[in-house]
Amino acid sequence: MSAYHRPIMVNEVLEGLNIRAGGVYFDGTAGGGGHSFAILAADPTVRLVATDKDGDAIREVTQRLSPFEGRYKLYRTDFRDYAQVLDDAGVGLLDGYLLDLGISSHQIDTRERGFAYMADDAPLDMRMDDRAPLTAKTVVNEYSEEELLRILREYGEETFAASIVRNLVRERAKGEIATCGALRAVVEESVPAKYRYNACARKTFQAIRIEVNGELDGLKECVEGLTRRLKPGGRACILTFHSLEDRIVKSVFRSMSEGCTCPKSFPVCVCGKKQEIELITKKPLTAGEEERRENPRSTSAKLRIAKKTE
Repeated sequence: MSAYHRPIMVNEVLEGLNIRAGGVYFDGTAGGGGHSFAILAADPTVRLVATDKDGDAIREVTQRLSPFEGRYKLYRTDFRDYAQVLDDAGVGLLDGYLLDLGISSHQIDTRERGFAYMADDAPLDMRMDDRAPLTAKTVVNEYSEEELLRILREYGEETFAASIVRNLVRERAKGEIATCGALRAVVEESVPAKYRYNACARKTFQAIRIEVNGELDGLKECVEGLTRRLKPGGRACILTFHSLEDRIVKSVFRSMSEGCTCPKSFPVCVCGKKQEIELITKKPLTAGEEERRENPRSTSAKLRIAKKTE
């Protein structure tokens, strides 16, 4: 297994995708290539199209998938560009797709990437794509008080957002907040003593990371679009790691699994809505006890699976 990133719930993902001989699959978040490798290894006739916007991930995946040369195409771009990517790869409909919406172990553990709130001297960066202009340092130091408050409340669901933002604005007036440690110190100062623990900055860092990478932008439309590019019986597998992502995926799947929404009193359907998918998982799957013990980062993972109607 690659040291770059340990893929989560691999067996559950493979079972959810229900790999078909000769099938074409899309891995929109290739990461370290663990899921991509498993998909290609599942059947020698399978082909894969994969994307990731992280340059480190692209280099890792290229090496990881070298045994399958000729059976996959890899693109450095956001999975939301799936339509252009699939058209370029000459792929019409898919037999299945996977989105793993978490950040990778490599991103967290690489100090200079600035994702880890416990890395004191790490620069405030948090970009998944180092070609992007927006960094966490820009958000922390240049966003208005109102914008910061919205981000922490909406993306971090942070109870103490007002206090944190007030102190951020005060501290940045004295000098630029440039490191993860400096940001964490402000958060810790802003949180009541009884809530002050090692991970109390997690929600603030999550909120800023989501803003920097636009993680929720267009997610609804992307899930809808990818699901509509499935062949009849094709599978959608989506791994989420926080409630905001999961709510979006749950809402899309629920809407696409419903048929006519006309009142029962109507003699005929006038809304024209057709059921597009069947829910394979009414409730999301979670990692097993052994995986959670061996890989604590799997604890928050939720896997939702749907099948295109036949």
